[in-house]
Amino acid sequence: MAHQDRYGLPLSTASDAAAGAYRDGVDLMLSGWTGMAETLERAIAADPDFALPLIARARVHAFYQQGDQARSKAALARELVARRGTERERSHVETLALSIEGRLQEAIASTLRHIESWPRDALVLSLPLGAFGLFAFSGMADHDRARHELCERVAQHYGEDWWFLTMAGWAMTENGDVARGRAVTERGFNLRRANAHAAHAVLHAMFEDGSIEAADRLVDDWIPTYDRAGLLHGHIRWHQALGALEQDDSARALAIYADVLQPAVTQAPPLNVITDAASLLWRLSAYGHTVPDTLWQDADAAAQKMFPKSSLSFADVHMALFAAATQNHAALAARLATIEQRLAEGKLPAGPVVPAIIRALAAFADGDYGACVQTLAPVLTEVVRIGGSHAQRELIEDTFIVALMRSGELPRARALLDARLHRRPSLRDRRWQMAMASSATKKTPA
Repeated sequence: MAHQDRYGLPLSTASDAAAGAYRDGVDLMLSGWTGMAETLERAIAADPDFALPLIARARVHAFYQQGDQARSKAALARELVARRGTERERSHVETLALSIEGRLQEAIASTLRHIESWPRDALVLSLPLGAFGLFAFSGMADHDRARHELCERVAQHYGEDWWFLTMAGWAMTENGDVARGRAVTERGFNLRRANAHAAHAVLHAMFEDGSIEAADRLVDDWIPTYDRAGLLHGHIRWHQALGALEQDDSARALAIYADVLQPAVTQAPPLNVITDAASLLWRLSAYGHTVPDTLWQDADAAAQKMFPKSSLSFADVHMALFAAATQNHAALAARLATIEQRLAEGKLPAGPVVPAIIRALAAFADGDYGACVQTLAPVLTEVVRIGGSHAQRELIEDTFIVALMRSGELPRARALLDARLHRRPSLRDRRWQMAMASSATKKTPA
């Protein structure tokens, strides 16, 4: 009998071992679990002419910014699938290869065509769905809605599938349907607890609905089952650190940073390394907590090696956090000049919001809060274009609110906080409101 993947799609291999290892490797990828690379390597060894485990392995290389290995395996997969592969497998390989090569618009178009014909090809469907996926990094202003609508279109093909429920629920949460999103994600999580993407998606819903203590318990209970080498191990603890900051517990946030997030100890992919480190240290500082200079300097030195040149806008914004915080004006100016050049050439998908954010961050770090406000205000609604999740992008809005407070524009700060608190509870936002109320009382003549 012909081999199939877990979703019933035929596989062009006669090897039981290759088919079994490929199915297991894909499940490990879809759950963000450890062992994905080794499992896919077993599939490749069992049938070296089977293209699908090769392109999947290339994608794992891409996760870890191992570009040469990723592109080499993608090229070989293209050759193999042309010689021995179905129409579906050729389209599958080509779509993943375009993504690996950073050809975003081509990869998105290929993904959507592919899903129309083979909606149950989960690995291809996964490409646009994550916070670091094709939609998020495309520069689209409506990528949250686009992910949700894509999931809705194909939901009939998946039913109670643990992976699909995870991603569909997360898409609902990010698109603003938090209660439904949390419920759907939790269904997926309960079907497969060894699923880091599900744990992560539940934490996002808890962030949005203010369940900080429940989120903390979830991480404490679940994280011992997840190896530190896991794709999302550090990032899940990053969420726990955000919860500590909600409780105004900077000591715990810094302890989490020292344990799993600082570049010297983390085993996360490079993009997670720089974004988790920079955003947590910046939040600590912006919220008024002391961050030792050595933490910034050590993290910046590691980040410069990982992202020495302008690349994804999401990475560039976080690299700007490092440069601004360490007062490395030369590095900031050089990166900004490259970004401006890419913008002028039409090669910056996220558009003018990127240089505006970077200038505002620099002004904030220099203590010029008025300039920060003036620069950020016109582009706040465009910040979504840089990608990532709402929880990650909220850093920019937090910076704007703190800049408003420090420049004395309390009514504008209160209006923003009121709007946020109407959407979701936040202990930190309540503390900021109380601090402004106290400040206004002190300034009122007796």
